[in-house]
Amino acid sequence: MKRRELREHIFELVFRVEFNGPDEMPEQLRLFFEGLEALEEKDQLYMEEKYARIMDKLPEIDARIGETAQGWKLSRLAKVDLAILRLAVYEMKYDEDVPVGVAINEAVELSKKFGGDESPAFINGILGKLGKEA
Repeated sequence: MKRRELREHIFELVFRVEFNGPDEMPEQLRLFFEGLEALEEKDQLYMEEKYARIMDKLPEIDARIGETAQGWKLSRLAKVDLAILRLAVYEMKYDEDVPVGVAINEAVELSKKFGGDESPAFINGILGKLGKEA
């Protein structure tokens, strides 16, 4: 799988967190991976590891988003936008393999595909502010 496709799948996993409790996520992960056709073991391992690292850093990631999205509580954000922001903030702050500009660009692309009409501008604005700190 290409990086963009892997990132999209990781976004989908992060998105599921909003609708499933921590005790349900192992089953959700199993079902998700069973549903992917022609999944190579290395790709599944990459996605599982990155998802786990994001979940491990989630309180810190959410704090950064909350500080930057002034006037917006995380609970008020669209679930799609929140999942995209979580993935992007992780990549920007904790993943040395992903340049900040790439993380922002990929997040905007995800928002165009999965978010609402206002999502790309919102995502770009939040990540642009965070990117200046990086």
